[in-house]
Amino acid sequence: MLGRVDRGGTGEAVVEYGDSNLRVVRPGRFVRCAVTGVEIPLDALRYWSVERQEAYADPDAVMVRLRERSKTA
Repeated sequence: MLGRVDRGGTGEAVVEYGDSNLRVVRPGRFVRCAVTGVEIPLDALRYWSVERQEAYADPDAVMVRLRERSKTA
């Protein structure tokens, strides 16, 4: 979970995604799902890719991205 200081801001946050954590580079209220474009509140963010540095709204979005990747490999 992110603290109040990390969540500051009203728009879209810029985040660096790590293996088990994330770092807020520019405070904001949400990030966008890389697959669906839906806003994900920072407190609800559970899925992301360290390699691609992108967030996902839910497991279904993760699977869509993984399928896309396997088609190009």
